[in-house]
Amino acid sequence: MIRAAIVGLGWWGKTIVDAVQGKSDQITFVAAHTRTRAKAEDYCREKNLDLRDDLRAVLKDRKIDAVVFTTPHSQHEEHVKRAARARKHVYVEKPFTLTARSARSALNAVQKAGVVLGVDYQRRFHPSFDEVRKRVRDGQVGTVCCCVAEATAPAGLFLPQESWRTNPEETPVGAMTALGVHLVDGFIDLCGEIERVYCVNARRGAPLVDDTTTVAITHSNGVLSSLVCSQATAGNYRVAVYGTRGLAETERNLDGFRFVPAPDKPGQPPAAQPEVIENKGVNPVKIGLEAFAAAIRGDAPFPITADQIVHGVAVFEAIVRSAKTGRPVEVRKL
Repeated sequence: MIRAAIVGLGWWGKTIVDAVQGKSDQITFVAAHTRTRAKAEDYCREKNLDLRDDLRAVLKDRKIDAVVFTTPHSQHEEHVKRAARARKHVYVEKPFTLTARSARSALNAVQKAGVVLGVDYQRRFHPSFDEVRKRVRDGQVGTVCCCVAEATAPAGLFLPQESWRTNPEETPVGAMTALGVHLVDGFIDLCGEIERVYCVNARRGAPLVDDTTTVAITHSNGVLSSLVCSQATAGNYRVAVYGTRGLAETERNLDGFRFVPAPDKPGQPPAAQPEVIENKGVNPVKIGLEAFAAAIRGDAPFPITADQIVHGVAVFEAIVRSAKTGRPVEVRKL
């Protein structure tokens, strides 16, 4: 059993703990640290977490194997480096960092220390998304022409003024930081390196943050992708890959997968009926944390590679620049 500490106990930190505490035989949380101790004391008692006064007390504890950070994004580089120096494995909320240079610096510290790094792109671990990946990898969709994705949630409607998530320095292109980075990670996984992005950003309904974003993407292999994300509406998550032999997509906020074959001849129906797979009741946060635990044990490498992590941050950085300039931006090579 991997013994972990959670640093940051806002709503997402609690979501991460709740996903595995008492539910996993691979990883458990034993300690916590947060900026607002008084708000976390009852929760920590309920979850049997030793609430520490500072990060140093977490990092010097030899009984803790790993540290999970759900802290403001600008602090991730420093926190990853401190954990790596303490020889703790590290799991970090997305986005990993806000700049590619910062991401590379943090990864260098991880690699030097020889510890495992995981990033919380939990939707990549969902079995519905995995089915899309399989159809792309085995050629069932044929030549990929384009990908379309959307991620929506109502969180931006309810953010309090004092939340760090309302700070544009912490959450540039608000909906992109909150949700869109998941779609970018999915596109990188499915279609490879991204070469160019063009972002349009708006504030439509949320009072304190930019809430709606669209991005047109060109991959290095010629595939075209597009995404829309909003944090001011009902929740949904969908990824669709369109190829010459069929369409593979997630459905109903990842509760299902659907593959629709293309016809073999013009004017004819497809040779087979659409394939539908139900995947209700899955918690991808738990799957991601258990993949992290498996990597620590040496059972399998964490499936999001260091190169993909850094490239994802470089794409995010390019999207932020595009939103500011109103122009397409080339993704920097690292």
